[in-house]
Amino acid sequence: MEKNQTIHRKKFLQQAVALGAGSVIAPQILKANNFFKADKKIRVAVIGCGSVSNMYFPHLSKNPFAELVCTCDIIPERAQKAATKYNIPKWYPNITDMLAGTNFDLMINLTNMQEHEHLNRQAIQSGRNVWSEKPMANSYKAGAELLELAKSKNLRIWGAPCVVQSPQFVFMAQAVKDGKLGKPAAATAHYGHLGPTWSAFFYEKGGGSLPDLGVYNIASLTGILGPARSVVAMTSIITETRHTDNKPVVKVEAEDNAALLMEHSNGTISHVMCGFNYFDPYGHEGTGQEKPTISIVGTKGSMHLIGYDWKPFGVDLATPEDEKGTRYVTDAGNYVWEMGASVIIEGMATGKEPRINVEHALHVLEIIEATRTSQATGKRIPLQSTFKWPMEGGFTYSGRS
Repeated sequence: MEKNQTIHRKKFLQQAVALGAGSVIAPQILKANNFFKADKKIRVAVIGCGSVSNMYFPHLSKNPFAELVCTCDIIPERAQKAATKYNIPKWYPNITDMLAGTNFDLMINLTNMQEHEHLNRQAIQSGRNVWSEKPMANSYKAGAELLELAKSKNLRIWGAPCVVQSPQFVFMAQAVKDGKLGKPAAATAHYGHLGPTWSAFFYEKGGGSLPDLGVYNIASLTGILGPARSVVAMTSIITETRHTDNKPVVKVEAEDNAALLMEHSNGTISHVMCGFNYFDPYGHEGTGQEKPTISIVGTKGSMHLIGYDWKPFGVDLATPEDEKGTRYVTDAGNYVWEMGASVIIEGMATGKEPRINVEHALHVLEIIEATRTSQATGKRIPLQSTFKWPMEGGFTYSGRS
């Protein structure tokens, strides 16, 4: 549909409902034949059996396209416990033993974020595809190298988050594409809480609120408004020491407070703020949040995401024809933040290309790095990465959740 084509409001609503169900454009077929399994289940290994795995395992265990074949954790008892609980045949105390001991198609990396890069590289070098929790690498350069390594071996790597899979994201992206806001001018987004307590890695070098929290809003805004071409930002440390379950006293080295401005290729300016010092009764759990956390305004309308992009509850859209606004897409369907790997598994099993793509994840990673560089230099930082936009295609996850 062309941007300047007038759409009757009722027809638009009908289209929006369909979009919320995930019917965008027929998906592309995955091309890397070495992992395209057709009618076979995808053999899955999970490395990292800590807190995040407690969300992933229940989802993966009900995925009709997945066969969980092994677990791995440097604390062996955790790997053994997960394997026993979810009836997984093998468990390992390290990645070297896992790669040598079990054949599998996809490694799901749920380890500490500082460990993602070298573990992802080791898996790809051994001939495995990878789904990585955020970030997929410790720098944009290293992430790009991982992608090139995967391509050279006819493999794939994908990175969290999967916010682009929600029906609310699809609605907002389609509204912008269809010109419902006119020309988008500005956007703002925020996500924060008082900080995790279960591990020190969030506060140590390579951690931080940007790759843990800001990554969601950066992914959403670039997915909706298009790639950014420059960033200017500030970061700081508000709380200098932390107390965590695995370390009694942690000296905070990574930013626990950040604010950035992105200039998108169409001239829109968006703003993201995130941190581990935000009093927000809904911040870490998300349930009950009825206020907008992402707002976009244009020359002919405004739009607000209710709830968080990883736990959305609806989209408020106001236009000249509906100045008071209407709330759309109040049902997230089966979308949950931990479903990214399940989406990838279904794509591998059926040959359908997901909307999640590694180029987008790399662009988000470069923005996070540029934010820190801007703070260090006091300069506006140009970006080199991009991704295909608008983010058309993809499919609605059909597995059980």
